[in-house]
Amino acid sequence: MKPIFKEAHRDFRLNGRSFTHEDLKEVAYNFIKEGEPYEIKIGDFLTDWLNNSETLEVPTSGSTGIAKTILLQKSKMVNSAIATGVFFDLKAGDSALLCLPTDYIAGKMMLVRALVLGLHIWCVPPNSEPLVKNKRYYDFVAMIPLQLENSIDLLYPIKTLIVGGAAVSSSLQKRLQQSKTQIFETYGMTETITHIAVRRINGNAEEQRPFRCLPNVNVSLDERACLIIEASQIVDGPIQTNDVVKLLSSTEFEWKGRYDHIINSGGIKLNPEQIEAKLVSYIDNRYLVIGVPDESLGQRLVLLVEGEIDEKVLLEKISSLPSLTKFEKPKEVICLPNFSFTANGKVQRNLTVASIMS
Repeated sequence: MKPIFKEAHRDFRLNGRSFTHEDLKEVAYNFIKEGEPYEIKIGDFLTDWLNNSETLEVPTSGSTGIAKTILLQKSKMVNSAIATGVFFDLKAGDSALLCLPTDYIAGKMMLVRALVLGLHIWCVPPNSEPLVKNKRYYDFVAMIPLQLENSIDLLYPIKTLIVGGAAVSSSLQKRLQQSKTQIFETYGMTETITHIAVRRINGNAEEQRPFRCLPNVNVSLDERACLIIEASQIVDGPIQTNDVVKLLSSTEFEWKGRYDHIINSGGIKLNPEQIEAKLVSYIDNRYLVIGVPDESLGQRLVLLVEGEIDEKVLLEKISSLPSLTKFEKPKEVICLPNFSFTANGKVQRNLTVASIMS
């Protein structure tokens, strides 16, 4: 059945109740006037979604640059919701959980999917442990990695879960392998109206499964081996990214890291995200591999660790790792009390690095 999106789908439910278009406006008003802080944000979004404007203002996270506000067409947000519904075989009446803040695109799109596809969506505060008091079964849930990490033992009532907003660490993926929930890492950004590709990361999955594009999405490479996204039903024109990938086909790719994070140390180009992945089993603290100015090398490879740790012992340990080439072994370990984060929990690499340069 083709989803209805001129107004709320007839099977749409919010916290167990059905509403007409006008009823939803009243719900939004009540949320704004009397709701909890997270409900106020839901009310703000519903008010914006239900008005006569064809566009919606949405803030970007600022994780890879300066946060900004962009304008999205509601019709393209609907197309994104339909593509997700097709890919995951979501049907009217399926249940969903909103545990993400609706300030940002990921939370907003959970509501759009429910409105467009006729999902029964339940809303809870967007904290770091959204399933602690859960007593329901859900067909579809979206989380950030921190929420997923804190919910591993509580995933059994969930059929399909998508996780995004930040990369999913190798250590977290290993802990998910025995879960019966189908768990997918997403690739996307605010400009692409959340994910345009996903990859399964559990269920005795292979070590590295490629990202598979959603319907009507195609990808290619530029001369830097960075991803170009073409998705005419979601965005106007190609989107050029700074994500270095290995292209497997026009609809499949493996993510390698950010081009603007590449470190040039003595003429050797190093991808910090790939080095970080090799260190995951050896460091419990949050960490980053960065390049700092060096007179002889241009950039010196440094391991930045959040919190307290014995820098000398750690440097000796990682210097002997056979998984690292001689160029991938950090020359120094620096500890920082705290990394910088965006409002929705992503590490701000550039700000964190800048804090040791000042």
